[in-house]
Amino acid sequence: MSHSLHRAYSSILCAGCLLVGLTLSASAWGQTTQPTYKYEFGTGKVEAGFTQVLPDMAYTKARGFGFEPGAAVESVDRAGSGVAHTSFVTSTKPFLFSIAVPEGNYQVTVTLGDPQGPSATTIKAEIRRLMVEKAHLDSGKIATYTFNVNVRVPQIAGGGTVRLKPREQQTETRAWDDKLTLEFDDTHPCIGAIEMKKVDNLPVVYVCGDSTICDQPGENFCSWGQMLPRFFKPDVTIANHGESGESLSSFIGEQRWAKVMSLMKPGDYMIVQMGHNDEKEKGPGVGALTTFKANLKKFVADTRSKHATPIIVSPMERRSFDANGKVKLSHGDYPEAFREVAKEDNVAFVDLTALSIKFYEALGADKAYLAFAGTGTNRDATHHDNYGAYELAKIVVQGIIDDKVDLAKSVVADFKPFDPSKPDAVDTFTMPTGPSTVNLTPLGS
Repeated sequence: MSHSLHRAYSSILCAGCLLVGLTLSASAWGQTTQPTYKYEFGTGKVEAGFTQVLPDMAYTKARGFGFEPGAAVESVDRAGSGVAHTSFVTSTKPFLFSIAVPEGNYQVTVTLGDPQGPSATTIKAEIRRLMVEKAHLDSGKIATYTFNVNVRVPQIAGGGTVRLKPREQQTETRAWDDKLTLEFDDTHPCIGAIEMKKVDNLPVVYVCGDSTICDQPGENFCSWGQMLPRFFKPDVTIANHGESGESLSSFIGEQRWAKVMSLMKPGDYMIVQMGHNDEKEKGPGVGALTTFKANLKKFVADTRSKHATPIIVSPMERRSFDANGKVKLSHGDYPEAFREVAKEDNVAFVDLTALSIKFYEALGADKAYLAFAGTGTNRDATHHDNYGAYELAKIVVQGIIDDKVDLAKSVVADFKPFDPSKPDAVDTFTMPTGPSTVNLTPLGS
């Protein structure tokens, strides 16, 4: 992430009682504020109010924080360097660190850097949500980066629970567990400290969709929903509720929409992109301009009933070219359903169908496969890799700006106007990858 997200973060020291890894402040009236979590990494001297995290501290429920299995970190102490946090942990392999927290939204500030050498850190959260992209710091440079992370559980306030798929209870458990998990990647990650606080008062952007938008659990599948947090300031939280194989009707039937509605508050946003799986549903009266359109209007109306803002996004096209190098259309009337709802209900709209075609055709039939998951030339035709997801996320962000949605004010300062017919060079694009070895094909095609 750019240095536009680099900001000083003041330690929060309040009157009250200090618990291990958790500061609770009490007012004169005996009321408590939200907890603040403060951790310092390595074997060096620990600043007041912080809990020390040593390299061998594996996560346990009793401890409430620690490194996830597979982490191979070491401590480096730069005593006498004159900085607040003299020690840090680093590793030659990506690693995960988790903190037990209740459901909610958390503002996380991470101190990065080596007082006596260069560092390079990329941070992802929960299931590979990009938070900090390539924080490369010169020798001796220490910086803090702040971002927001959404943590959720399947239970719905007032009763009921989301009906999870088996994959969500096996390879995608981090999407629904009671921990906030951070993934540290790149060539030389140096993590000195983490501070967190609950920020449920800030606007939330609820993302609803299928496998092309959800948090994909393993390399090299990726979705634009996973890349979206990188492009927003920490004055909003991106909450990705998308899931592989979903349609509008199944999203409702599995209580996913009820979960979103139970959390949504005035000032929030809702982004919905569906279509890939809806177009396979059959039955009397089922279709793009009938049942699908009615459900899309329901999403819009329900969101507005919460005094929140809906944003609808038509499905990106699949990768299929004709003999003239033009992308073949595969979604039937579903993109038109989005266009009609946008016009009839005056809804913010990103025509990702049309814009993704510009993107693929700009790459050309001989290179477009490089935006899709797979190896060599044997690639998926629907689901994307890191590059494709990154470019599609930029298309969506640009669409939000172009449609003058209030959310645009929260786009990071380093975001440059993006034209999908002039994408970033695929040959030079890189994204540090994490430790996941999950080889799970997304549902749907």
